Amino acid sequence: MHRAAKLHAVGDLRLAEVADPGPPPPGWSTVAVTSVGLCGSDLHWYAEGGTGEVTIGDPVVPGHEFAGVALDGPHAGRRVAVDPAIPCGACEQCRSGHGNLCPEVRFAGHAGLDGGLQERLVWPDELLFPLPDELTDDAGALLEPLGVAVHAVKVAHVRDGDDVLVVGAGPIGVLACAVARRAGAARVFVSEPLAHRRATAQRFGADAAWSPEEAERELLAATSGRGVDVVVEMAGVDAALTTAVACARPGARIAVGGIPSTPLSAFPAAPARRKGLTFAMVRRMHGTYPRAIELATTGVDLDDLVSDRFPLERADEAFRHAVGRSGDKTVIRVAGA
Repeated sequence: MHRAAKLHAVGDLRLAEVADPGPPPPGWSTVAVTSVGLCGSDLHWYAEGGTGEVTIGDPVVPGHEFAGVALDGPHAGRRVAVDPAIPCGACEQCRSGHGNLCPEVRFAGHAGLDGGLQERLVWPDELLFPLPDELTDDAGALLEPLGVAVHAVKVAHVRDGDDVLVVGAGPIGVLACAVARRAGAARVFVSEPLAHRRATAQRFGADAAWSPEEAERELLAATSGRGVDVVVEMAGVDAALTTAVACARPGARIAVGGIPSTPLSAFPAAPARRKGLTFAMVRRMHGTYPRAIELATTGVDLDDLVSDRFPLERADEAFRHAVGRSGDKTVIRVAGA
């Protein structure tokens, strides 16, 4: 038996003893989970019962940002980061190299596949990435949101010399600032309502960060009325899309990565059409762990993003704290090894 935190309904997260996973099948390994980051989508599940059109059905163990120690398999004895998405490998999207778009993908903490908030689980070997000694377990868990930021900046087509606006400075938005800077952005701006998150974004590479009420005026002033070449949206609310359209130059590209609470989103279509804007949707990530590890070991300090840590037995408290958005990244220490 081992401990697991299972979400039963809105605000109903219970710690319980559950059965051990048993011997792993061929090509899978047993992982003792050490660290789990709480993502904004986890908080939607906890506070609202789902994200968009996906809602809680049966109780599930949340957590898709996690690291641990491989207890068997090819990485036995090594600390590993875990890619939470298990694509089918056989569909058209998987065969064409876009496993993140797999319609049959299984994702940790969703739709009956228990995630990382437990002491033991089994996971495919190909989705385990050994951690360099210089990365902590917490940093290993945060390779997942860093990977999403890497994918978002790639989808956004950030190029050398671009001016970039990141809308929403939650952890992924903050990391998008750092990744955009590494991708060659000349200037990175941020729109974010919370002052402490604006400050964090500037630590991670933003040249300036404004409240949403200030963002359009200040950004247009900073760009002499031109607007930015690229917007990375990571807020998941309609107001963020409005800011993105207002601040984008004609012909700009907007990468939409924020996860909304409802199935439908709206944006100002008329000015977007007049500007000839391109919208690209960001679906998780694919094949980004090697690049994320490279970034995390060459200056992107993931531990600096962690503002709060809780043990597994206080998982419910951790969720309630994170929902309040008083910090940056909340991590739960499982320490299953």
